[in-house]
Amino acid sequence: MKTQDLAPGIIAGERRALARAITLIESRRSDHRVRAVALLDDLAQARAQAGDQTRGQALRIGLSGTPGVGKSTFIETFGMALCDSGLRVAVLAVDPSSVRSGGSILGDKTRMDRLARHPNAFIRPSPSQSELGGVARRTREAITLCEAAGFDVVLVETVGVGQSETMVADMTDLFILLLAPAGGDELQGVKRGIMEIADMILINKADGDLAAVAMRTCADYAGALRLLRRRSYDPKGYPLAMTVSAVTGDGLETAWEKMQALADWRRTQGHWDARRRDQARHWFETEVRQGLLARLAGDPDARTAMARLGDAVAAGERPPAAAAEEVLSLLFGRATKPDESLDARAPRT
Repeated sequence: MKTQDLAPGIIAGERRALARAITLIESRRSDHRVRAVALLDDLAQARAQAGDQTRGQALRIGLSGTPGVGKSTFIETFGMALCDSGLRVAVLAVDPSSVRSGGSILGDKTRMDRLARHPNAFIRPSPSQSELGGVARRTREAITLCEAAGFDVVLVETVGVGQSETMVADMTDLFILLLAPAGGDELQGVKRGIMEIADMILINKADGDLAAVAMRTCADYAGALRLLRRRSYDPKGYPLAMTVSAVTGDGLETAWEKMQALADWRRTQGHWDARRRDQARHWFETEVRQGLLARLAGDPDARTAMARLGDAVAAGERPPAAAAEEVLSLLFGRATKPDESLDARAPRT
């Protein structure tokens, strides 16, 4: 399938076109990147020409949790319920990467075999490629492609790296934290970090012998959430903690109702659109920063200077800040003098 045929295929909801497009945007080849940017631009223009403001408004749900909490099982059971109700669901599962080949290690798609066969579902595992924050570098663009293909819900399953895994919240509408009962982390709720940005905390595995323990764990987290400062974009009662079971399906219907209620409230209050605009600006600035780093790495003079100054820094001959300023001067033509930066911050008398 040619690149120019991808945009019409994606808009028509063709899985093959969507899969090829995601492969294209994840490629690190410079020629592929040019084609990927052109594809995203074509999709944006097609939406603008159609005047359809509702297309591309899928509910983006980020899902995180510690390894072994049952994220894949939860997504399969939850996704099956959504698909059976008539919704189209896309799952972007970010896997840990091999440090040698860069490919996925776990392959989440193989652990969601029932959901993978559902006609309303699309599952795409992607390697994190050593990116921080629990998501791949091009996850946000993959979300855009899934929305253009007409999916109603996009689930983003992160690697599961711990408290610092907050990047997914900058590209989704709802951020769900999945935890296991009796995990020993109940007091983490009073700390800043991943608990602070979660919209809902779901205590999974609330079945069998763990049901009572899950209820106690849920109560602990609910109490911890009440200690956090209320956010302006949350209605009363959020963020909240509740129990679910990915095995039996208990609590999943209620959890979905709570997610919809929160999303609807944010839409009516104007927080939805404002958050989307802030996220778009954030990722624009991120692309600029990454582009500058790529330009720096691709410039022969800059690479030579990096090697020379890196040796000087390692030998203790130059301070890192001064050496970095000299490298930046190669890109912008003029280095900021140390006395200028200090004078700019000094109070005037």
